[in-house]
Amino acid sequence: MTTTNTTADKPNMFYIISVSVLTFVLPIIGFVAEHLFTDNTLTFDLFFKWFIFFAVGFRLFLAGIKQVNNPAFTAKQIFHIDNPDCYPILRELGFANMCFGLVAIISLFWPEWRIVSAFASGLYYGIAGIQHSFQKTSGINEKFALWTDLIIFILLVIYFIKTIA
Repeated sequence: MTTTNTTADKPNMFYIISVSVLTFVLPIIGFVAEHLFTDNTLTFDLFFKWFIFFAVGFRLFLAGIKQVNNPAFTAKQIFHIDNPDCYPILRELGFANMCFGLVAIISLFWPEWRIVSAFASGLYYGIAGIQHSFQKTSGINEKFALWTDLIIFILLVIYFIKTIA
């Protein structure tokens, strides 16, 4: 398999901004908006309702759609692989991302699904983050994926432990 570092030092600003918005901005907006419009107390559970919905649900679902429709993006921008032979594998990763994302999206309406989403998606983000950390991260996009994966993993572990305790 051919790897290339031609895109390694070029940040993909659309990717970085969209992941930042889905991971950090939208969960906070949902958290605060629900508090303001429903008088719900700002609680741990309320924050994680929106964090799981956006940072896990929408982020993974949209990533899955992108990987299914355009596996070259993930291959080149994240893994620095310039070989179409890997595209079927990335499409399957996209299907998995869509499934994980749908569980988290549904958890907005069925709160009992949040613990399932936190467990399964937390493992997924943690293992993905660890895999990124063992590889030589050669570009800003891959480093950004590493750090956001690990941040989400840590937050989902906290949610999981607090919820089962």
